Amino acid sequence: MTELSDFVRAGNQGVDPAAYEIENAAIDPDGTLWTHLETVAPWAGRRLLDLGCGSGFWLPRYADAARVIGVEPDPVLLPLAQARPGGAQVLHGSAEHIPLPDDSVDVVHARFAYFFPDPDFDAAPGLHEVQRVLAPGGTLVVIDNDHDDGEFAELLAVSPWAAKQGTGSYILDWWREHGATSEAVLSSWSFETRADLETVLRLEFPADVADPWLRAHRHRLGLSYGYVVHTWRPRGPGRHAA
Repeated sequence: MTELSDFVRAGNQGVDPAAYEIENAAIDPDGTLWTHLETVAPWAGRRLLDLGCGSGFWLPRYADAARVIGVEPDPVLLPLAQARPGGAQVLHGSAEHIPLPDDSVDVVHARFAYFFPDPDFDAAPGLHEVQRVLAPGGTLVVIDNDHDDGEFAELLAVSPWAAKQGTGSYILDWWREHGATSEAVLSSWSFETRADLETVLRLEFPADVADPWLRAHRHRLGLSYGYVVHTWRPRGPGRHAA
């Protein structure tokens, strides 16, 4: 398997895929985020790339697409995605090394994968590679955390683990400078059991962050969760220039 220079194992799904499966199942129970994604870049009848698809949880949700492709760098998660029902093609690759031809997809989704720009990490190489594979008129949609709204944002604000995701203001400025539109979407997590909520919060946050919140909300099965959706469309000539 080819070694990918930009591969960094995720500290949540890469550590505990089973717990992250529980997290994925709890996301956006009312469909608020999903409706927004379909609105900004419809994929029905189009070719969609799920970039950094992880274990492939979301691949079946794109059943209306003409073609669904997943790309995943983690050699542990890759076979899980390839075994996911639904008929998607899943390939080994990464944001900077997408194993597809030029102009081969219409919509690219990236959820909490690679695009965490900060002063020490410029995500432009991945953006250029996405630009290469997008057909004219195509769209990149990046799903990110909202650092300002929702209870999850309050936990992020006190978590040392969140530092690797960059600051909200820097991220918004970076996307704005690259011509993207960024919109906040307030949704939630809803779990079937208290044990599931505890498992996921302890996956996402250190104990000294997760446990005080859990003690203060003893009867809760969920929390509010804010997303920021960055929508980017390449414009003008020289689309494939690095």
